[in-house]
Amino acid sequence: MKPKGIQIDINRLKKSQLYSEELGINLWENDDREIFKWFLASLLFGARISETIAKKTYKTFERYHLLEPKTILESGWDYLVSPIMREGGYVRYDGKTSTKVLRNCHAILVNYHGSLKNLHEEAQNSRDLESKLTGLYGIGPVTANIFLRELRTVWEKCDPDPLPVVKEMAERFKIDLGQYDRKSEDFIRIEAGLIRLKKQKKQSPCNPLIQTLNGLRQVCTIWFEKKTTKVC
Repeated sequence: MKPKGIQIDINRLKKSQLYSEELGINLWENDDREIFKWFLASLLFGARISETIAKKTYKTFERYHLLEPKTILESGWDYLVSPIMREGGYVRYDGKTSTKVLRNCHAILVNYHGSLKNLHEEAQNSRDLESKLTGLYGIGPVTANIFLRELRTVWEKCDPDPLPVVKEMAERFKIDLGQYDRKSEDFIRIEAGLIRLKKQKKQSPCNPLIQTLNGLRQVCTIWFEKKTTKVC
């Protein structure tokens, strides 16, 4: 049964904005600079922080013109922690993520001559490509999936399995993913759309956690108003 209050239009899902597009990154032309930008964004999205903070932190890298492996390495760990991570709101994992970014920039420069396209070319197949990515410092299957799924139509050997959340949402809304070519634009947009739907569901007012937080907010508001009234 479809969740109440949510209507699914498959044609609309096919027009879903990709996360790379939302950040102003153009992957369609298979340009090394754009691919690295998406790799950097994927490292940020892959940490246990909010999507909003990940986007803001990426935009901070962009504002400081740190969008290439060499310039990021030259900036150093301290500079990444502050101002980059701090201004992005990436506080809890600022040091850990700064280390991850620097070590992977170094690996890309040393092992792949600064080009992630070289990493792709050296891979034997899709599984080997994923293995090479997860072989980099601090990159797990989820981060690798974030990076690869929007490159399906660009890289020949790029074809990661959809995340469980994508399969879950597709099943919930009776969308047969098997009828779509996983290397097609339709598929990657549907995939992105289903992920966004899942996030919207988590943020829905019907979510018990959201209801609890809203209830606490109301209690605090009433308490504050009473205190203010007494003071006046």
